[in-house]
Amino acid sequence: MNQVKNIAIDGPAGAGKSTIARMVSQRLGFLYVDTGALYRSIGVCALRNGVKTDDANGVEALLPRVKVELKFVDGVQHVFLNGDDVSEEIRKPEASMAASNVSAIPAVRAFLFDLQREMAAQNNVVMDGRDIGTVVLPDADLKIFLTASPEERARRRFNEMKDKGMDVEFAPLLEEIKQRDYNDSHRAIAPLKQAQDAVLVDTTENTLEESIARVEALARERLGL
Repeated sequence: MNQVKNIAIDGPAGAGKSTIARMVSQRLGFLYVDTGALYRSIGVCALRNGVKTDDANGVEALLPRVKVELKFVDGVQHVFLNGDDVSEEIRKPEASMAASNVSAIPAVRAFLFDLQREMAAQNNVVMDGRDIGTVVLPDADLKIFLTASPEERARRRFNEMKDKGMDVEFAPLLEEIKQRDYNDSHRAIAPLKQAQDAVLVDTTENTLEESIARVEALARERLGL
């Protein structure tokens, strides 16, 4: 059996990790694993149950009743929470902050850790998140730290939400991005940081296609594809 290949992509909120990882995985024929979607699902579960997302004991108490699954529907990854497709709900702003809060809870990270490692052990994967190269897949064949300026990341999120017809203002989005950066970088458990052997890719000045092409080229070169 051929040894599986793993690509780990980390970086701050709004850097384009999900879009770039998804496109690169398609071009390489790899499985795409969006770990942020998993944490967002736990956050949504807490919100639905009236549990404060920074209440570690309250969120932990929910976990035995939580089942999170990634399924492909017509070639597109969907996220299911206890059988309910929450793919749209987890992209709302409140789900974003909820994910930031629950991801700082050790029990939540342990709950999702095994699921992520199992996927990577059984498949060629492109996995993105905050601590993939440093914690989840420390032996990944390629590690990339994908970033962009806070202002550029907020601009992208603003345009994306506007295109969906959502009523949104730029300033609060920028503050949310900065707050998430601080939260993710300063949490006690698996903080966001660049792995020592990760390749830094700054997409601030890039078009989306340029960023995808850069990551794909790195993957093909490093993995001999």
